[in-house]
Amino acid sequence: MRWAYCTNGFAGHRLPEALAVLADLGYTGAAITLDHGHLDPHSPGLAAEVSRIAGVLDRLGLDAVVETGGRYTLDPLRKHHPTLISDDAGRRAEFLITAMRVAADLGAPVVHLWSGVRPDGVPEEEAYTRLARQCARLLDEADQVGVTLGFEPEPGMLVADLDGFERLRAMLGAHTRFGLTLDIGHCHCIEREDLDTCVRRALPYTVHVQMEDMRRGVHEHLEFGEGEIDFVPVLAALRGYPGLVAVELARHSHAAPQVARRSIDFLRRAHEGAGTGVAGPGRPAGRS
Repeated sequence: MRWAYCTNGFAGHRLPEALAVLADLGYTGAAITLDHGHLDPHSPGLAAEVSRIAGVLDRLGLDAVVETGGRYTLDPLRKHHPTLISDDAGRRAEFLITAMRVAADLGAPVVHLWSGVRPDGVPEEEAYTRLARQCARLLDEADQVGVTLGFEPEPGMLVADLDGFERLRAMLGAHTRFGLTLDIGHCHCIEREDLDTCVRRALPYTVHVQMEDMRRGVHEHLEFGEGEIDFVPVLAALRGYPGLVAVELARHSHAAPQVARRSIDFLRRAHEGAGTGVAGPGRPAGRS
């Protein structure tokens, strides 16, 4: 497995420092969240900073994906606003186009995105139509710059689960650059199927993986071992997936180096168990 860490979990660090910490801990990738502190998409010096970070990634031997889940990146008062289904969706689309161009300059093959919450008064069918229209526009740009979109179902959003993703993917004609960001905690939180079944179902579309512990029905990202997930069968089901597996603990920046160290240690042990059939740390065999 190619372990990575989401830089939204290093909000108290400068981005080059965060990348150096991750490389020193043994991570081979970073999921870089474009936001105020890390590659600010509104900065007039963005191009120069992207070039500098590309050099840092190269020196450290780190691969990257670009994530776009910053809470107040576009609006200082409303979290995640606007979205691709908002009345003013154009601002989100322009941000995602910037993210794709940043990704291309970093050598990052994937840009992550999500739907947002369905606005009040907008029927579900219309919301999907809005979303598909915006995604089609983004896919035109993805073709131009040579990156793939990794769409993430999020509990509470319009596209909350794999059913919703597959519905949207069909509306887009199963475009080859429209892939899935598979979040293991989200699957445990919301999907009807058990986790290893979800992973096997999702693998044909999966271009990026996020990972954290979670409890059923509670959308709270937890450190490994604090939730309910047995990661041994999950990692076994991911065998053959070639992309990055990124730890996503955005609310743990206060102890980022320690959390990142504990996370990679846990995942390495669980991965060893996936090769031998032994249950992971603190989990009975077969539990998901």
